[in-house]
Amino acid sequence: MTRFPLSRRGLILTGAAMLAAPRLALSQSLPEAEPEDGVRRNSSSFIRQDWQDHFDDLGKAAIVCDTSSRALHYWSAEGDYRIYPTSVPRTDELTKRGYTEIVRKKVGPTWTPTASQMERFPDWKPVEGGAPDNPLGSHAMYLSWPAYLIHGTHDTRKIGRQSSDGCIGLFNPSIEELFAITPIGTQVRVI
Repeated sequence: MTRFPLSRRGLILTGAAMLAAPRLALSQSLPEAEPEDGVRRNSSSFIRQDWQDHFDDLGKAAIVCDTSSRALHYWSAEGDYRIYPTSVPRTDELTKRGYTEIVRKKVGPTWTPTASQMERFPDWKPVEGGAPDNPLGSHAMYLSWPAYLIHGTHDTRKIGRQSSDGCIGLFNPSIEELFAITPIGTQVRVI
């Protein structure tokens, strides 16, 4: 009879394999359930969008901000596609939906609370561009709707959540990338 030396590492690996085997076997044997609405989602729950469902043509570029799956979809004029996780407005009352466009872009934007924010949060003060506590992060793209922006955030906990006062927020590296490729006049739809 052959004896195998027992080590702590071997025991831990064997135990982990035994615990994982039933779960692995079950996942291999069950067919993937079709979602009730018929729309397949990727592992992060983003609903894939198609620009033709929202715009007649790509124009300079196109953005769809999907508030339900908390994702921003971008198509260049050539049809290149990118998707970014976002933060979205906290409530439906703060969410403006419809068609707009990018009218201005700013690196290091200064943030000034709106009148309604000052009513709700009287202690809020304006924050200079580039400040680490700036709610607009490193870059901002202004929409034709007053006080609505697509911008970055230094508070990465907000991404993927209903956490804004109406704007669409992205991680700072994501807004920096999007900012660089998005021309003024890009059509935007918020759904």
